[in-house]
Amino acid sequence: MARLAFRTGLRWKVSLAIACVGALIATSLSLVVHNAARASMLDNSRDVMDDRVQAAQRFYESTRRLLFQAKIDDPDLPEQLKEEAARGLRATYLQDNGSGAPEVWASVPVSNGRVLSVHGQFQDRFAVLDELDRVLVVGSLAVVLGGVALGVLIGDQLSRRLRKAAAAARKVAEGDGDIRVRDQIGGRVRDETDELAGAIDSMADALRQRLEAERRVTADIAHELRTPVTGLLTAAELLPPGRPTELVRDRAQAMRTLVEDVLEVARLDGFAERAELEDIALGEFVARRVRMVAPEARISVVRDAYVTTDPRRLERIIGNLLANAAKHGKPPFEVTVEGRMIRVRDHGTGFPEELLKEGPSRFRTGASDRAGKGHGLGLTIAQGQARVLGARLTFRNAEPTAEGAEGAVAVLWLPDSAPTNTGSFPIIHVPD
Repeated sequence: MARLAFRTGLRWKVSLAIACVGALIATSLSLVVHNAARASMLDNSRDVMDDRVQAAQRFYESTRRLLFQAKIDDPDLPEQLKEEAARGLRATYLQDNGSGAPEVWASVPVSNGRVLSVHGQFQDRFAVLDELDRVLVVGSLAVVLGGVALGVLIGDQLSRRLRKAAAAARKVAEGDGDIRVRDQIGGRVRDETDELAGAIDSMADALRQRLEAERRVTADIAHELRTPVTGLLTAAELLPPGRPTELVRDRAQAMRTLVEDVLEVARLDGFAERAELEDIALGEFVARRVRMVAPEARISVVRDAYVTTDPRRLERIIGNLLANAAKHGKPPFEVTVEGRMIRVRDHGTGFPEELLKEGPSRFRTGASDRAGKGHGLGLTIAQGQARVLGARLTFRNAEPTAEGAEGAVAVLWLPDSAPTNTGSFPIIHVPD
């Protein structure tokens, strides 16, 4: 049986902790007060009965009559009092059953070896103790409820600040470099959450600087390689025809393509790219471009749509998706246009789990069965270009059948409206 995981908010945890502590303190104090009051009443009852038995003794010895409903040689007299009287001592005895008013006895020996005794119950006094218990219960409940309310207030403030910090941290993770977690949580109270926010801001700044430095280094290296690679490619064209010349030209061209891809990734990482928008008929545009780069692919236009987008960047995305399918998948390759959605599918082994979980990553080709060659830049560039278009690019594997995997599926969702000149992206409505 699967274990159920319950998630509780910080405010309720704080409230529960304060309520438990308040209940423990209130219960302890109530028990102390109750026991102290009961002990005091019992001692006072003994003193009263002792005074009564002495007065009854004096009255009996002078008048031979009984006072305070006293009795001589009472058969119900407790054995302890009989023993004390036999030694000639005056004594009191308490019959306490733990609930209600106890019976209090007092005895004293009189002439002729007889024993005079009185006993009774102080119902009125112990009724006060019951009332005290009710007051203590009400007070304890008030303390617990007050602790819960106080815990909710304190926990809610702390929880709200932590939620704001988490939301700001997510925006930082999504690439919003202007967000400062400490500014987002705000508030007059300075506590550990401010230290946490400051640490997150410092970490984000350090990470941003490191990534920017890496991006600049990568771009600089690629830019510096551009000229010698171009010279190498030009020199390869001057070599005499033959198999060695073809190998040199092929490797030089591959190096040139890699340098251009690295430069493109660096530009996309800098968030400085802007789309050059045009109105196009999506179905016709995709069909024409697919026939150019992958004539063997199957094209299906389920529903056409007119979109405002950057044709060059859209062509780049489609070309990279088809190139990835041709390199790592198996035919037949299928391209489907349905409204603003473009789906590219192959029938190979599917995307590796790392890509499905974390998305495309440069210079990581994934599992050897699908992406054991290449530099991992094609899908990275496609995703970056989709971001410039304000689009969403998703990756999944088709449902497997009895014969095995049914291939990889990449879906590009174009937005309902084009990205603005300021680089902000519209909301993309993705159907279930």
